[in-house]
Amino acid sequence: MSRPRPDRRRILLLTEGRTTPLSAKTATGVIRYGRGRVVGLIDSTQAGQTAGALLDVGGDIPVCASLSQAPEADTLIIGIAPAGGTLTSGMRGVIREAIGRGMHVESGMHYFLSDDEQFVRLAKLSGATLTDLRKNTERDVARFEAFDPGCLRLHTVGNDSCVGKMLVSVELARGLAMAGCDTKFVATGQTGMLIEGDGCAVDSVVSDFVGGATERLVLAAQDHKAMVVEGQGSLANPRYSGVTMGLLHGCLPDGLVLCYEAGRTEIVGLEPMLLPPLEQVAQAFLSAANLHHPCRFIGVAINGRLLSDDACLREKESVQKRLNLPAWDVVREGIDGLVGEALKLRRELGKI
Repeated sequence: MSRPRPDRRRILLLTEGRTTPLSAKTATGVIRYGRGRVVGLIDSTQAGQTAGALLDVGGDIPVCASLSQAPEADTLIIGIAPAGGTLTSGMRGVIREAIGRGMHVESGMHYFLSDDEQFVRLAKLSGATLTDLRKNTERDVARFEAFDPGCLRLHTVGNDSCVGKMLVSVELARGLAMAGCDTKFVATGQTGMLIEGDGCAVDSVVSDFVGGATERLVLAAQDHKAMVVEGQGSLANPRYSGVTMGLLHGCLPDGLVLCYEAGRTEIVGLEPMLLPPLEQVAQAFLSAANLHHPCRFIGVAINGRLLSDDACLREKESVQKRLNLPAWDVVREGIDGLVGEALKLRRELGKI
């Protein structure tokens, strides 16, 4: 099967047993922003449901029990990225069948398809392609010698993992471009790479080289007027704070956007470990960011998926008072407010 153009792909998303907004972040991102057409999800535990019912995006895209029951497709994307990145037996079965059909299989897991002898052997027989988005050869330390002072660097950060940093990054980059400011979305995770077609999954880079990998992404993007560097993890999440700090220092941002999910009180995956107050999280990011480059927050992005419209409005009023920053629920209200704050920062810094 020859590889189709990215925008002509017919995509199936494998979300076996994890078709939820938090667990299937990759699937949700591909449905929202990916190139090509998503024609179905594969999850034997949710067969007969729809993407819209389970993920709040995707409308009537069907959830199917198996590959044989799914619509015809040329690409299978693993739509989940659980901690540890291992494959279940059920997932392996679907992947084997897809490879046997000669499909293009893409994965953002820490487990590399191209290192699996069985998958590689089957792919050679069928002509299937195996793409591991997290596989990289980054081996450079950061040097911080050639950043263009005329390019605005923005960076999304969060009070936890899975709060919407990628969504806000994509929307902000697109919103700035629509406002006449040529802007690059800098993908730093597997889902962002699927959307943008380039980038680096920095959470799979050796720790000494995270700053260097981030610097390389910045240097490649600074022919644009601005860039939005996608955030990962959180300084408040001890599992992933290492990659968060590497990104923060690697891109030396001019401006930050604080992302959080309203109503969440515990660190995802580490329950019952409590989340620190937003004020404390924001101060931690400011302190770390300003060690080597002047930086400030331009606003707050509220993930209000758990709230009613009225409750979200009350949350917005509360967080604006608490942090003395403008705030928006980007899904409900759009990105215009954050775009305006980013352009204001650009003018203040003379990057025009």
